[in-house]
Amino acid sequence: VAHSLSVIPELMICKRRSDTEDWTVYNSTFGASYFLNLNASDAVAGTASIWNNTAPTSSVFSLGAHSRVNSSGHTYIAYLFATLDGISKVGSYTGNGSSQTISCGFSAGSRFILIKRTDAVGDWYFWDSARGIVAGNDGHLSFNTETAEVTSDDSVDPHNSGFIVNQVSATNINVSSGTYIFYAIA
Repeated sequence: VAHSLSVIPELMICKRRSDTEDWTVYNSTFGASYFLNLNASDAVAGTASIWNNTAPTSSVFSLGAHSRVNSSGHTYIAYLFATLDGISKVGSYTGNGSSQTISCGFSAGSRFILIKRTDAVGDWYFWDSARGIVAGNDGHLSFNTETAEVTSDDSVDPHNSGFIVNQVSATNINVSSGTYIFYAIA
């Protein structure tokens, strides 16, 4: 499928619009044989039939015959994201069990942060500056739950180059040796 991103997508989210189906996520960290569900807390899973076992290019992305992304007679939507220096960052990190700075190459910190644990069950947590990314408790929501906003934990803190992740049991976004993907916007 042709796209006009002009760079290689690092994060893609696809959804069948004409019928019930999961939100299917590609991330360049684990490649074209794997996927996540935006509407579930599952760990990364593997199948070549979703992304046709083919990494996207700067002009196209490939779809297999899986009903999540490509079934005859259905309509779909796809959202594609990539790193743009100083503006956005698609990345990954390994948890250290305490606190660590995630550098995104920004100069004034992150205004939006999305984090998902990929090696084990974990929610799709997100924070934004409209609700506060501050030193102290920050409000966060999860894409995959119907839970109300949580404001009672300090999972992230601001940092000029990106953001800081703190290991707290409420979100577990920095478990020692855990693997995570993120998307941040300056």
